[in-house]
Amino acid sequence: MKTIIALLMLLAPGLAAAQVNKCFDASGKVVAYGAECPAGTRSEQTAIKNAPAQSAPAQKSLAERDADFRKRQMEKQEAEAKAEKKGAETAQRRKACEDAQGYLKTLQTGQRIRTTDPKTGERGYLSDADIPKEMARAQKQVADTCK
Repeated sequence: MKTIIALLMLLAPGLAAAQVNKCFDASGKVVAYGAECPAGTRSEQTAIKNAPAQSAPAQKSLAERDADFRKRQMEKQEAEAKAEKKGAETAQRRKACEDAQGYLKTLQTGQRIRTTDPKTGERGYLSDADIPKEMARAQKQVADTCK
């Protein structure tokens, strides 16, 4: 008995659909729309049906919502890691640019520049003939790193 009542309750909204009528006054103007027209007007059926409201879309299951949450968390972590990496690269480029500019200024002031021979490890100084070459190399390095 309870199951029959439950089935009837589920089917009841489908039976509630009604026809919508156009209501005209004596001069032929449309005065209203509805299931019934006011007194003194004539009605004409339209193709419009007043259907019951559709139910809301089905909710996602708990597992689907959990999977969506985990996916959003992973995307957020990836975005944060990417932003952190980009910030570190930017800081590294800025530091390299500042170092290159500082070295170029040192060369331009005429200070003696100490060098170390990579093969023997001996220390020495740039000769006057090597300074213009080193300045050109330092300017190229500044141009490359300070974009």
